[in-house]
Parts: sequence; structure tokens; C-alpha cells
Amino acid sequence: MGVISRLKQEIAIIKQRDPAIHSPMEVFLYPSFKAMLHYRLAHRLYKKNRYFLARYISQRGSRKTGIEIHPGAQIGNGFFIDHGHGVIIGETTIIGDNVTLYQGVTLGGTGKEQGKRHPTIGNNVMISAGAKVLGSFTIGDNSKIGAGSVVLSEVPPGSTVVGVPGRIVKRACEKTPQEEMNHTDLPDPVREDFQNLQQANSELINRVIDLENKVKSLSKEYHSSV
Repeated sequence: MGVISRLKQEIAIIKQRDPAIHSPMEVFLYPSFKAMLHYRLAHRLYKKNRYFLARYISQRGSRKTGIEIHPGAQIGNGFFIDHGHGVIIGETTIIGDNVTLYQGVTLGGTGKEQGKRHPTIGNNVMISAGAKVLGSFTIGDNSKIGAGSVVLSEVPPGSTVVGVPGRIVKRACEKTPQEEMNHTDLPDPVREDFQNLQQANSELINRVIDLENKVKSLSKEYHSSV
């Protein structure tokens, strides 16, 4: 894809996914747009083994936008970062097409291991604000990661993940996350567990009360018959 076509695509993506953009000129002020310009240039240099220059351009982009994308990362088409401050994308990260990240997302590793040490993100994935995806595994296509989640293991396609550590709370989404654009109204497995415990506790208390009443009734019958 040529430079002009790439620029047009980046502009179209931001206008499509951010309702706060009211004019095409605003796109040029957008941190995601600037970050991706720096990344695309740095990535081309990185593939030519010009590592220092690639990192230099990458770090300049990071200082300007607060978005840190390693030039070695592989990012597909239709990539979008909303707001984006604090986003970190590691060197061996692979990102598919039509992926959306929100502010504070980390696609990182878990230590100093060698080789592939960062996640692979499938197509049509949305990762909400503050989520951390750590390690070399795959987030399946059409999945959604809830805000503040910490994902440490494989996620099958079409899943919704929430919590710390991340738990799958929904499978086989019919719509892609970008079509839903809802990353706040998600299931809360911790609250559901508490509700189930409270219900079980209430049932146990009622059973104990019933048993106490039966014991009292039997005791009265016994004393009245003696």
C-alpha cells in the first residue's frame, strides 16, 4: 500500500470510530494518527535492520503522543487507538486487522524470555481501557477484553474477557466488538459469585431456622406427653 493510500486509510479509520471528530483537519491533531505515522516509518526501517534509527523515530513518536509502539511490532490494517495515552505495544506483538485499543492498554511480555514473547491479537478485537495482555499467546478473532482486565492465557475466538486475572464470561459473539462498541456493560463474574454465595447462605440460614423450629416443636410435644 502506498503512502497516500495509507494516510487516507488512517484518516478514514479515525473519522469512522471516533464520534468526537467533527472535521477532517482534526484528525491531524489526533495522537493515534501521529503515533501510526511514526510507527509505519520506524517499522520499515526496522525491517531493513536499521534498528537505531527505527528506535529513534519510535521514541520521538512516544514522547509526542504518550503511545509507545516498538518498531518491530507487526500491525495490520484498520488499526485504531482511541485517546491512547499510556498504550504500550511490545516488539514481538502481532496485531490483525480492524483492532481497536483504548488508553492505558499494554500488550507486553512476562519477563526476559527470548523469541516470541508478546501476544498475538486476532482480527476485529477490541481491548478496553487499562487492560493488560501479557505473554506469548493468541487473542482470538472477534474477542473483547474488558476495562482493567489482566489477560495471561489464550482467549478463544468470539470471547468476552473480564477481571483480574481475566476470565471468559461470554462466548461466540454474533457481532464484532467494533459493531457493538460497548466496553462498559460487561458481565461481572465476581459480583455474580458474591450473589450466588449470598443466595446459598440465605438458603442455609432458612433451613437452619426450619430445623430449629421443628426441634422446638418436637420438644414441646415430648414434654406435653410426659
